[in-house]
Amino acid sequence: MKNPLLRPWLTEKSTGLTEQKGQYVFQVKKDADKSDIKKAVEEKFNVDVVSIRTINCLGKTKRQYTRKGLIAGKKSDWKKAIVTLGEGQAIDYYAQPADKSDKQD
Repeated sequence: MKNPLLRPWLTEKSTGLTEQKGQYVFQVKKDADKSDIKKAVEEKFNVDVVSIRTINCLGKTKRQYTRKGLIAGKKSDWKKAIVTLGEGQAIDYYAQPADKSDKQD
């Protein structure tokens, strides 16, 4: 799989997990498995992953009443992964990625 990580999942609960337990939450592709997620996190952030828990989240059903009647729909299902890192390691979501070229303007 190319890269299963879609984005970090930043909520109050996930920030609390990061501060208290050193766990980070990511939204990942639905077909990603734990080994793909572990490999991607270790390569992208240069950290050691101790464990991974995955959760399949169901999309919400939405209804909207309009002049023409009821419109029903559903948001897409998605998956999130809770990644536990080794002791003393951290991920900085806001760090600028290193520029691969040595050009300076």
